[in-house]
Amino acid sequence: MSQQAGDYRILHEADLRDYLAGIPDLLALLGGEPAAWEITEVGDGNLNLVFIVRGARGGVAVKQALPYVRLVGESWPLPLSRAHYEYLALSRQAQLAPGLVPALLHHNETLALTVMELLEPHIIMRKGMVAATQYPRFVDDITTFMARTLFFTSDLALSAAEKKGGIAAFAGNHALCKITEDLIFTDPYRIAEQNRWTAPYLDGLAAALREDMELHVAISRLKLKFMASPEALLHGDLHTGSIMVTDSQTRVIDPEFAFYGPMGFDVGAVLANLLMAYFASAGHERTPGGRQAFEGWVLEAVDKVWSEFARKFLDLWRAGAAGDAYPVSLFAGDKGALRLEAERQAYMQRLFTDTVGFASAKTIRRIFGLAHNIDFELIEDPKKRAISEARAVRLARAMMVEAAAFRTIADVIGAARKLRDWMPELSG
Repeated sequence: MSQQAGDYRILHEADLRDYLAGIPDLLALLGGEPAAWEITEVGDGNLNLVFIVRGARGGVAVKQALPYVRLVGESWPLPLSRAHYEYLALSRQAQLAPGLVPALLHHNETLALTVMELLEPHIIMRKGMVAATQYPRFVDDITTFMARTLFFTSDLALSAAEKKGGIAAFAGNHALCKITEDLIFTDPYRIAEQNRWTAPYLDGLAAALREDMELHVAISRLKLKFMASPEALLHGDLHTGSIMVTDSQTRVIDPEFAFYGPMGFDVGAVLANLLMAYFASAGHERTPGGRQAFEGWVLEAVDKVWSEFARKFLDLWRAGAAGDAYPVSLFAGDKGALRLEAERQAYMQRLFTDTVGFASAKTIRRIFGLAHNIDFELIEDPKKRAISEARAVRLARAMMVEAAAFRTIADVIGAARKLRDWMPELSG
């Protein structure tokens, strides 16, 4: 259910209790007396308030957008409309990938507030990976999510009018796109106030990035593709901090950065976060080789995330795509079928190249930009942290600048393995 009522205000505990109590469906779901509800603010992200509310009968999660970037404060204002785009994205994702996003229970556009099912005992995947936990359902679930949400919002599945309508529906989310354009594709490669890194050990590497013209050309090409290629509806921030998991379930959350962009951005984000977890793992070791099994699972996940995504995406395409791209009438008969299949393979190769590039961009920004990953941040020894980060950056630069050397996912995995124990020269 969705509604608009009153003016925007930030809801603190007492306000939120009164608000939820005034919605009959939520009052019934939570149960008991509202005064007895347990309300806890748990938001550990960069932008929003997140509450868990528990009553006698059940619980809900409540997310409210703030009119500024929470990580920075009121000096960085941000439109509340991002909550509207997140709600639209979750609604569409629920249709296309049922069971892989949280159920929507209530939305108030004026308050920039959404109430969703409480995911329990799910945890943020990134936290589990720091603890070397393996998730057997993850690969199948995330590849289904990506294949279905990307394919069915693309020109391969939609008419031109439907696709343009989708682009229009999300075109107003440009403020969130601007954050990505600056923080991922620009700031790490220049002097920027918000940048930070593991100093002094990575001072030299940070300076090298600012002088690396080949890297600047490569990241600028990726930025242009991000800005100018509305291929499909993206989650827009699909990292292991936006995925909640158990051994048997996966739920994708927080698509407030959703917009129509290049498919490889979402797929690359997932691969980047797996690779960062792989390189961070050495810094979390308590005994030599103690995380070997976990690291093997991560690299297997890297392999299967791409291969299973590609297989599922191609299966959807072969099953009878109804979009205006590649009209069936142009590929009649056996000759046409063979030529179309060859084009499908070429399409996936181009998508793989994009994926590798965007994965490298996502890695570099998490080490030298504003918002970092706990995969690295929770490595207590700063020198060990810097070593893990330098290994990840070396792979990322190669993937971005030497793209021709990474034709398959096996090339990426092989390069990562070679860098697992590489010792960088650190500053300081």
